[in-house]
Amino acid sequence: MVAIVRHTISFTAPLLACRRASGFRSSSFASAFLCFRSPHTALSTPTSSTTCRRSWSYRAGGDDAGGSFEVVQFPCLADNYGYLIHDQTTGETAAIDTPCAASYRRELDKRGWKLTLILNTHKHHDHVGGNLELKTEGVTVYGPACDGNIPGMDVSLKEEDVVRFGNTNAKVIDVGGHTIGHIAFYFPAEKTAFVGDSLFSLGCGRMFEGSKQQFWSSLQKLRNLPDDTLLYCAHEYTESNAKFAMSVEPGNVDLMKRVETIKARRARGEPTVPSMVGDEKLTNPFLRGDLSAEIRKNVGASVSDSNADVFGKIRREKDNFSG
Repeated sequence: MVAIVRHTISFTAPLLACRRASGFRSSSFASAFLCFRSPHTALSTPTSSTTCRRSWSYRAGGDDAGGSFEVVQFPCLADNYGYLIHDQTTGETAAIDTPCAASYRRELDKRGWKLTLILNTHKHHDHVGGNLELKTEGVTVYGPACDGNIPGMDVSLKEEDVVRFGNTNAKVIDVGGHTIGHIAFYFPAEKTAFVGDSLFSLGCGRMFEGSKQQFWSSLQKLRNLPDDTLLYCAHEYTESNAKFAMSVEPGNVDLMKRVETIKARRARGEPTVPSMVGDEKLTNPFLRGDLSAEIRKNVGASVSDSNADVFGKIRREKDNFSG
């Protein structure tokens, strides 16, 4: 049953058995980040399938933060990440976007989980392409109210809506700009946000539909989240984004250190996602146009340019970047 009360959306699923992915426990996922200890605890090492694809499993919030769900991250298509979140108490499992139905089914079957919700961030095919194939009896599809066609959508969402998942809540944030109605799902108790293509590790999505003012306002909302919030974006673009970031802010010492960490992780075949809000504030050029004189100079911003104008110039430089 789905009930909407004062911007709160509640979904209740039957109790299901939980089976953890195999592998050893490590105490933290801290090695992924520069400036902050990760509030997530890794549950298993990357596990390889017969096609050499891997998955990573984390406890949202960490054992000391009361995290109430497990996050499973796995590659989809060419460079997408798929995400499943699972509440062990209620047995609910949600897909964050659906780039590839087959990849999601493989991960669900591996763990003995049953899908109950699909949470879509925006309308692009590499985020909703698996919706109809995965939407079986008992699966409810949530998506943005103002972003065009979301296949199979049952419940439309707007800013300030709250989605109940298991024993926790996700706040809906309007992060339009990449597409006009793009949304993010923010779990405050777990210090976790699923941001789709609005904000990337060291980057942001292309501005296909929104205005520079809309997109800049959206990014400010994400920048204003607590520094220790983990950001799960939808693509592994970080190495490419790092090259651009260095081109517009080569004097940023924090960025230099982060680039070395990124190179090391990719050399080991590890994801650079999730990232932390605090790290993005220090190193992501799309969040720093109002903070860095070096960036403003290198993108040709004038004294009279608004912060949204500067963002637009950074986005244009990235669109034309060939490094």
